[in-house]
Amino acid sequence: MSRTASLAVALLAFAGGAAAQVQVPGPGPAPSVHAESRLSFPPAIGGATLDQSASYGGGSVEYRYSAKGMQIYVVVYNGGRRVPQGADTPALMNQFTSEVTSAEMQIKGAGMSQFERPTVPSVCSYGSVAFRCLVYSASARSGRFYSKLLMTGYNGYFLKIRIDWSQAQNQTQAEADQVLSAFVPALVH
Repeated sequence: MSRTASLAVALLAFAGGAAAQVQVPGPGPAPSVHAESRLSFPPAIGGATLDQSASYGGGSVEYRYSAKGMQIYVVVYNGGRRVPQGADTPALMNQFTSEVTSAEMQIKGAGMSQFERPTVPSVCSYGSVAFRCLVYSASARSGRFYSKLLMTGYNGYFLKIRIDWSQAQNQTQAEADQVLSAFVPALVH
């Protein structure tokens, strides 16, 4: 596996999270509408293009979009229970902590170093939806890789959105936020 492919795998693992670890992949791509959460995932949305999707057991789905050379991952899952609405519920905060811990372990396991994150997450709003959010970063030979993780309770599900960008591609957090500012409100309208 090339170094670039290895880094891509590491970034996928970076915040793939508990839903992707626990669930067994289904037989094919995810539907374009996740009926239970009432979210639609068209081929293009908010300036991003759908690259791939996957369906997991229990109504969990994952979609990968790209925009301006960055990858956006959207995961909708509930872990077998109804998730309360919002970014500040105990269920959301516990799951967010679990996602961050899992990402850190996976990044370190993939051989990346100098994993950094703030000790306390923030609350970010995109459109009318508030998310618990945090920016992570880790070093690889080609430079620093960054991810911004957003999570909220949305229509009974965890809605997890992550965007990845790279220092080697001269991408910045401001550019990632610009992409999210177009993508997220279009998704959760």
